[in-house]
Amino acid sequence: MRLTTKGRYAVTAMLDLAIHSGSGPISLADISGRQEISLSYLEQLFAKLRRNDLVSSVRGPGGGYRLSRDSSEIFVAQIVDAVNENVDATGCGGLNDCQDGDTCLTHTLWRDLSQQIHDFLSDISLDSLVKRNEVQYVSARQDQKEVEFVELGGEQQSAVL
Repeated sequence: MRLTTKGRYAVTAMLDLAIHSGSGPISLADISGRQEISLSYLEQLFAKLRRNDLVSSVRGPGGGYRLSRDSSEIFVAQIVDAVNENVDATGCGGLNDCQDGDTCLTHTLWRDLSQQIHDFLSDISLDSLVKRNEVQYVSARQDQKEVEFVELGGEQQSAVL
């Protein structure tokens, strides 16, 4: 299956945005710090997410990004699709040329699996992920690390936070 870093990072960033949506617009720098995703990479992803109307940007002081609609109306498959990521279990990338230019014996099996995965991700909203206990736990841990980092003056410390 080919769900690369691009798709995983886009979903992670969008989930972070959904979790912190009550705080107003969220900066990509904040998401970058919490999720340990490069700021420049997030900028590329959010340009695609904005073009696909999943997020909107707020300019100026205190600006950042917010979800373009309620988190219950944004699904994981939409995020993956928005960043031009496809969930494809076939060996040929869905081109039907797996075996010297022809379809291989198991092509339809892997194509059907890809569709099942996409359908599965189409049923998972950001809201349903936000409500999961393990997501809340990890988010609280990340937020605490961020508070401790700021309290230490933003300097890297050798101690594990």
